[in-house]
Amino acid sequence: MARQTFVLNGTSVTVDVHDDVRVLWVLRDLLGVTGPKYGCGINVCKACTSHLNGKAFNPCSVRVGDLRAADEVTTIEGLADTAEADGAALHPMQQAWLDRDVAQCGYCQPGQIMAAVALVRKVRREGRSITEADLDAIRNICRCGTYTRIREAVVQGERQM
Repeated sequence: MARQTFVLNGTSVTVDVHDDVRVLWVLRDLLGVTGPKYGCGINVCKACTSHLNGKAFNPCSVRVGDLRAADEVTTIEGLADTAEADGAALHPMQQAWLDRDVAQCGYCQPGQIMAAVALVRKVRREGRSITEADLDAIRNICRCGTYTRIREAVVQGERQM
């Protein structure tokens, strides 16, 4: 086993685990962070979507040995701390999800929210707003089919961010 160090939700963590273990299992099984959900394990459903250095990534498809000590992994549990309003209980995108009553079973929602925040940040870096094509490009799967409310929440969340 090897010692693996990275930053998780603003705190440096070190775990003893083989290099080839996927980050999702390190988060869930070793560190007890259960927001990123296991859905498929092959980077298709996107239920585990989190952020790596501020961009969306799927921890089910990344080996922990590929992370550097300075890499910052943010999960839904740490998302509110990344909001511009210091001390907010929720990130604006999380609040939009509540306002739009998006969740049904809720299983995919942490990944959906993390993907939405990453999308807003991406389009802002490009100097534009979210378009219908951007919303169409969100590939996170929702078995309950709340896609209309998800789209509405992403637009509302963008306005509040």
